[in-house]
Amino acid sequence: MAGTSAITIQQNIILDTVRVTDQGEWKVLILDGGSRKLVDGVVREDDILELNVTNIEQIEERRPLNKEMDAVYLLSPQPHILDCLMADLEQRRYRRGFLIWTSLLPLDLQQRIDRSALAKQQIVYTSVLNVDYYPRESHLITFRDPWSFPTLFHPACNYLVRQHMESLAQKIVSVCVSLGEYPTIRYYNPQKPSHEASILCSHLARFVQTQLDQYAKYNTDFPPPSPRPRGLLLIADRTLDLFAPLLHEFTYQAMVHDLLPLIEGDKVYYKPAASQTETTDRGKDPEIGEEDNIWIKYRHLHMKDLLNELVKDFNNFKAQNPQFADSGDPATINTIKDMLAGLPKFQQGKEAYSLHLSMTQDAMNIFQERRLADLASVEQSLATGLDEDDKRPKNLADQVIRLLDDDAIQSSDRLRLIIQYLLYRDGLLPTDIQKLLAHARLPAQDSEVIYNLELLGAHINRAVKDTRPVAQYPFGKREAQARSVSESGLSRFEPALKAVLQGQCRGALDEHMFPFTKPHLDAAEGLMGQENLSQASLRSAKPTWARTRPSNLEPRQRIIVFMAGGATYSESRACYEISQSLNKDVYLTTTHMLTPSLYLRQVGDLSVDRRSLDLPADRPKLRAPDHLFEKEMPAPPLPASSQKPQPPLQGLQQMRISDEAHPRPSNGNMKSHQPPLPGLSSSAGERLTKDRDKEGEKKKKHHFFSSKR
Repeated sequence: MAGTSAITIQQNIILDTVRVTDQGEWKVLILDGGSRKLVDGVVREDDILELNVTNIEQIEERRPLNKEMDAVYLLSPQPHILDCLMADLEQRRYRRGFLIWTSLLPLDLQQRIDRSALAKQQIVYTSVLNVDYYPRESHLITFRDPWSFPTLFHPACNYLVRQHMESLAQKIVSVCVSLGEYPTIRYYNPQKPSHEASILCSHLARFVQTQLDQYAKYNTDFPPPSPRPRGLLLIADRTLDLFAPLLHEFTYQAMVHDLLPLIEGDKVYYKPAASQTETTDRGKDPEIGEEDNIWIKYRHLHMKDLLNELVKDFNNFKAQNPQFADSGDPATINTIKDMLAGLPKFQQGKEAYSLHLSMTQDAMNIFQERRLADLASVEQSLATGLDEDDKRPKNLADQVIRLLDDDAIQSSDRLRLIIQYLLYRDGLLPTDIQKLLAHARLPAQDSEVIYNLELLGAHINRAVKDTRPVAQYPFGKREAQARSVSESGLSRFEPALKAVLQGQCRGALDEHMFPFTKPHLDAAEGLMGQENLSQASLRSAKPTWARTRPSNLEPRQRIIVFMAGGATYSESRACYEISQSLNKDVYLTTTHMLTPSLYLRQVGDLSVDRRSLDLPADRPKLRAPDHLFEKEMPAPPLPASSQKPQPPLQGLQQMRISDEAHPRPSNGNMKSHQPPLPGLSSSAGERLTKDRDKEGEKKKKHHFFSSKR
């Protein structure tokens, strides 16, 4: 995909900062647990060590004193990390310190540094990088914060929301600063809301606007000059689209995250089904990420086309490596050389194709076993309000009940189907909800998931005489579309976010549903979309009034989408598709990525006791390790030798520490200038040495150093 990768942007920021800090001097790079995750996500250790870095250490761990070396601290702005830093300064662990924070330091922590005499003596440079985010893909950024969902929507977390939104705003500003964008801001404003969290986006947008304005005020070089049109920031939350986290999506990435047991952490791994029972060795599990070209090429392809494409590509791959084909001819020296030269690349490619063929086959086996084709056909009608012929669907209730009674449909899929039917009907009679749960044979606690959706704006209950129509598509009626024969009827639904982006790019996005934070300043510019891009960039002196439509050769406008409460892989796919079709650079930013199972679990947790959620705000405050405050112990004594060492008696003043090792003579003796003992004059030391020499000669005469008796 065209456009600058967020991974590359963050990587360059980190490497360039380490490179220019204390330039020309050897240094130690000090990280903490949080900043190490940021660095490890985008930078190889070897790339850092090539920048005059002798070692990479972690500030919470035991480290030796290194008073002859400068230290570059790249740290998270946390109280316990500042405690670790102050412990280093008290120990004078390094010669000088260059202090770099991953994001803005809170005022109280900054004041603590300002008041410290040790900091004034030892810290010679301080800066802020604004890199407190995790690029997962070239145009997908997360904050790795799944606790954001309960913090924003759990009723018992109301008093945490303001502080959490300020933290989110700071991370969003970091993304904007890294991209070099001072964007106009629009936010989701639900129409006729019934839930308390309906004002979430408006408050968050104003927090972001305030922090961006503050940053621009104190950084006069921001935004940097650029020929691109001014960027746009769209702020939405999970209530924008309640269908997207529930539907079965059959593009490759979304499907494997939904159906397969992926191991997700700092990286994503997959253990093939054939080895599920084997001992887990994370180092040997294949990684799925941005270094996998097959994954990048096919992750948004529909599964019905994927298997054929993989087989075709693998055959081409074998044809490009004929030296590994079993031709039956005897091997020659040249063929063996060719094989050895291409072996690493061939082995890597072979393992990659093997991984994706296994994942594809495992996912399709589950697709067949769980009868997902029948289930998805009904889901698509519920989510779009149209059947496969683009007409209003009929007998949906009967189809839903038949599926709920089917033993082949898993319980989690039944729950997802009930919720989608409820959303389609815009609420049900309480008795009807209980009947559906009985048909699905679901436990009583699953009803909590259904009723908790009210906290996200869903209408759960409907009165007997309620004449409300079924739920409408939120961004205008979905028009009937002609589909090619190859297009699947199981993928008719598109996330609401795609319609929002299309409306924005065409200048048709509703200003009431997505208002501007500065309507009197930004509305005229922000409404100029893909088909009427006539504004001049605020960062370029060259006017763009003469343009009517941007070409593929012109710099692309950047659109940053922030989805509070988690985003889905179908929404990520939609952002890539809009970028490609409408000549934009769309970056999806979110608190965390949602799978259907995680979404159901998090919605169910909205009614549990908050103490059971294990929120970071409720955990004990982290403390700096005690060992950092211990006085450094003296070096252990050298092991005793077979001979008693001579005491140092003379030449102490002339001793110098040299980097060169002194060779030891072959007879085991080493000449050295012995310094005088402390408190003795030079002449007294010489007399003492002569007396000891005479005593030694006397002992030799009595054979004290001989085995003879």
